[in-house]
Order: sequence, then C-alpha cells, then structure tokens
Amino acid sequence: MNELKSKAFWRAVLAELVGMTLFIFLSITAAIGNEKNSNPDQEVKVSLAFGLAIATLAQSLGHISGAHLNPAVTVGMLVSCQISFVRAAFYILSQMLGASVASGILIGIRRENSTALGVNGLNNITPPQGIVVEMLATFQLVLCVLAATDKRRRDVSGSVPLAIGLSVALGHLTAISFTGCGINPARSFGPALITNNFADHWVYWVGPMCGGLAAALIYDFLLYPKTADFPDRMRVLVSGPPTDYDVNGRDDLPAVEMSSK
Repeated sequence: MNELKSKAFWRAVLAELVGMTLFIFLSITAAIGNEKNSNPDQEVKVSLAFGLAIATLAQSLGHISGAHLNPAVTVGMLVSCQISFVRAAFYILSQMLGASVASGILIGIRRENSTALGVNGLNNITPPQGIVVEMLATFQLVLCVLAATDKRRRDVSGSVPLAIGLSVALGHLTAISFTGCGINPARSFGPALITNNFADHWVYWVGPMCGGLAAALIYDFLLYPKTADFPDRMRVLVSGPPTDYDVNGRDDLPAVEMSSK
C-alpha cells in the first residue's frame, strides 16, 4: 500500500501512459504512412521509427518511470525483482491504455482511403513459428535492458536509451517480415482493439512475455547472478525498492532508470 500512497508512483504510471501513447502514435504513423510500399526500404524505415521513438522516450521518461513502455520489459523487471507486483500491474494497464488511445487517434487522422492501422499478423508462418520469432526477438531486447541498466556494472558508457532503441530496431529488422514484429504486446493490443481484429493475437502475448521472462531468469540467475538475499527480493516484489516510495513523492527510481551506471 505504500506505493499507492506515493506521488512518485502515480507520476510513473502517468509517464508510462503518456510515453506509450506517443510511442504508438509516432511508430504506427510511420508504418501506415506509405502502406502500399512493400519494398525493403519500408521495413528499414519502420524499424528505425520504432527504435528511435523508444530511444527518445526512454531519454525523456526514464528518470520518472524507467520508461518500460512494453509489458514484456515490465515482466522482465518484475522477475528480476526490481519492481513490485503492484507497479508491474499498473504499468501494463497504463501501457495498454496508452496504446489504445494512440490507435484511436490514428483512426481519426489516417487517409480517407486507408484501412491500415498497423495490426500485426503472421506472414505465411504458423502460430508456433510466430511464437518462436517473437520470443527470441523480445529476449534480446529485455536482455539488453537488464544488462544496460544493471547498477552493478561499471563498464557501461554512452547512451543507454540509444542502445535500447537500437535493440528495438534490431528486433523489428529481424521479425517484421515474419510477424509484423509484435515484441511489444501493448503495441499489438491497441490496433487490434480499435479494429476488433484479434486474429492470432495470443501469439503476440505468449511470445514476447515468454521472451521477457526467459531473459530475466537467464540473466539474473545464470549469466550474472545477483547476491541479494531471497527475503530482500521478496520485499521488493511486495513493496518495491525501499528508496522509491516516500509518500511525499520522491522522484528517484534507481533500480530501473535508463542511464548508464
């Protein structure tokens, strides 16, 4: 309950909502702006738009909420015991709402003869194949987020938001031809909800969520194990990091901010 009384917590939830709305608007607009172009340059354009949007918003909002802007990233942070169950639930709900709001805005501004809204779909592959593509593309993204924001590291230099943005672009360059790239379940949810098109939609939740879960487990428990006690981890899951939740509204979120350490 300490989190729910914290001004910083609600500012973080709002930041996820605002950030997700901007992210979906910017990236999907780039995707549907020239929907008849099926050449490789369109895939590069869309991939860069998604990656640069995430990098920009991570730089802008990372100090407020951590700029997860992706339910799979939020799940990865939860499994890594960097955020609580309550924060994860509110983040995911705000991300889904932001994606839906942005998709509703896009309905109003798209061209009169356009029917596109960036709804993801499988391209001549089966749902199990789609899950594998989405899972591995998301795995590399969440692994990048966890490694780049790990406070134990002293070798990180340069821009962490840019590194994460490049990881998003890489995921799109890899998966866009197969699945449309749904490594962000909220991004897939918004357009699907507005158009009421949920064909194979479950693939875009199962794949990314499994990828985020696997990345957190492998990084935190096998590749670079943490030395924190199990009770400390449980306290974070229940109440969040103790420095984050002053009811008077502290702004610092050291466990998840998008800056090099």
